[in-house]
Amino acid sequence: MFRLQGSKVLAVDMTGDAVRAKNGSMVAYDGQMAFKKMSGGGEGIRGMVTRRLTGEQMTMMEVKGHGTCWFADRASEINLVGLQGDKLYVESSNLLATDGGLRTGTTFTGMRGASQGNGLFTTTVEGHGQAAIMSDGPAVVLRVSAQYPLTVDPGAYVAHQGNLRQSFQSGVTFRTLLGEGGGEAFQIRFEGDGLVYVQPSERNTIAGDL
Repeated sequence: MFRLQGSKVLAVDMTGDAVRAKNGSMVAYDGQMAFKKMSGGGEGIRGMVTRRLTGEQMTMMEVKGHGTCWFADRASEINLVGLQGDKLYVESSNLLATDGGLRTGTTFTGMRGASQGNGLFTTTVEGHGQAAIMSDGPAVVLRVSAQYPLTVDPGAYVAHQGNLRQSFQSGVTFRTLLGEGGGEAFQIRFEGDGLVYVQPSERNTIAGDL
């Protein structure tokens, strides 16, 4: 159902089924489509309360119909992720669309969220189906294994999936090592078995001088 046209436009072919996408990301469609605005960041009462408490901002719309709908957002690169009953952790600003069979929610991220200025929660997507995530520049997918843990700059982090544990390190930063200073005061360390998606451009964070 999900396919890319180029690297910055997502095409979704629908035959009466539904897709959820970032509000305002539809750029064209053919056939018969119905649009419904939704609240993102989680489903049901728990999701609503979590959004109110954490400030997690993710406004989604549901698109349902017959035909093809095209989505894009600020010329961001789009990456397709297939889920087979597992869970994807993604920053809400990087989530473009999910198919109707996937569930969204929120989970506690601790210091990473604080260092990025995105709150203390991040968005989760789980189930069987496809999700489309965005990145500023082509995303790089990095494998984490027991022998090879991974340390990531929080400003470059986009998403991760698999059986991964996170820890947060402070002190020496990437830019400090280069003698530039002013870099993030925190790094994210991933251990276990899974995949981490990073982008080649850093978002602004609030932890640079902490």
